[in-house]
Amino acid sequence: MTEKLIMVAIVLLTYLLMLAAFFRPQHRKFHVSTMIFVMLFDMCIPVYLYIYRDWYTRLFLHGDISSFLVWMHFIMVLSLYILYVFQIQIGRKLLRGDAESSLRMEHRGQGKGILVVRALALLTGALLVEPDPTARD
Repeated sequence: MTEKLIMVAIVLLTYLLMLAAFFRPQHRKFHVSTMIFVMLFDMCIPVYLYIYRDWYTRLFLHGDISSFLVWMHFIMVLSLYILYVFQIQIGRKLLRGDAESSLRMEHRGQGKGILVVRALALLTGALLVEPDPTARD
């Protein structure tokens, strides 16, 4: 198994972990710590790609910068980060004790949106993984 497939598998596992935390909001410590971990993990992925991937060659020399899939992935990731900011703001209000039902409904609705956008970001990211040139058919 290549490093790229391992990374895709790890990202999928974090998605499953996020799903588990989404369906267990009553276990506050598990829910909050898991969501923070997944958000931080998602923020570290671009750093990982910058350090360990030859992004300049792929995007600029091979011309992938004009690819629809690359831009779709970028938009999904950017949308995910924006949703994370909104989710954190409401989550902090809930942890402070503002237990209005409208805040809880908004937090849950944004959580559903995050799950959908993150799934699309994972899908587009997985589609962008290039096969190893040394791999056999």
